[in-house]
Amino acid sequence: MPLAGYGFVLLAAGLWALIGPLARYCLAEGVTPLEIAFWRATFGALFFGLHAARHGLWRAPARDAAAFAVFGLVGVALFFGSYQLAVREGGAALASILLYTAPAWVALLSRLCFAEPLTRAKLAALGLAMAGAFLICRSGGGLQGGTSAAGIGFGLLAGFTYSLHYVFSRHFLHRHSPVTLYLFCLPVGALALLPFVDFAPKGPLAWALLVLGMGLVTTYGAYMAYCEGMRRLSPTRVAVVANFEPVLAALLAYWLWDELFPPSGWLGAGLVIAAVFCVVLDGARGRDRHDGGVSRAVGAACARDAAQTETATETADDDTGLTRGHMPVE
Repeated sequence: MPLAGYGFVLLAAGLWALIGPLARYCLAEGVTPLEIAFWRATFGALFFGLHAARHGLWRAPARDAAAFAVFGLVGVALFFGSYQLAVREGGAALASILLYTAPAWVALLSRLCFAEPLTRAKLAALGLAMAGAFLICRSGGGLQGGTSAAGIGFGLLAGFTYSLHYVFSRHFLHRHSPVTLYLFCLPVGALALLPFVDFAPKGPLAWALLVLGMGLVTTYGAYMAYCEGMRRLSPTRVAVVANFEPVLAALLAYWLWDELFPPSGWLGAGLVIAAVFCVVLDGARGRDRHDGGVSRAVGAACARDAAQTETATETADDDTGLTRGHMPVE
């Protein structure tokens, strides 16, 4: 049902938009950025593990172990950590907007790694995204007193590491359920973050924010809602709807902490979002089977998960983690 699909994708975008505000509350409770990232990966892995155990999605070929480990280091540890540091140094609004420089990085990586054509629309998107990021940085971000070079750097790093999900998905999400993928990658990311974490004493509120907010809501819940939306809508529609995340994050940051961009900052934010739409629409016009990145690959995996929900069992050698991949839709 299309309306349900839009609802799931908007839900995912809204849940991801909560990462910045929840991180701000965790920081106020004395939890450091890297500890937030560590617990997000840890509790996210726990919830994906419970799902995998219930639906038999805990097996993957040994040949994929090294790739899962690399993705856990870069796509989880470095991505989660840099994003939390960007929130601390530059504010939730700035971090979210800079995260969405990712489509420009995707355009470049797809050219370098897969020899995909760098079309005029992709070049325009790259220019828009970089110009938007520059205006946001020049505006001082959303924090009173301006932002720092560290906030800008961590935000751009988060955008780049987020874009690496595209490269990884091209090879693995079409063969594995997202549940299986995150079951293996999230613990690797948590272990990589562990040596750099200074654990602070935490009260009940901090634990609730970490377990329920970061682990259940913004990690497990957001990815599952996004995947359910992919089962009902085309990848292009999903990508367009999901790109409301930075807008929602900026509005939340303004509502909760008065993180208000000056006019040049909002112009920069608009350019970044325009770059995202430019890449998405270019893929739709060209019908390039490689475009769509994570969205297209996750959608294919989710569709196979749904089709194989009633499959009884598979042998260990043939199991690629695609059986009973997701909760049934009520």
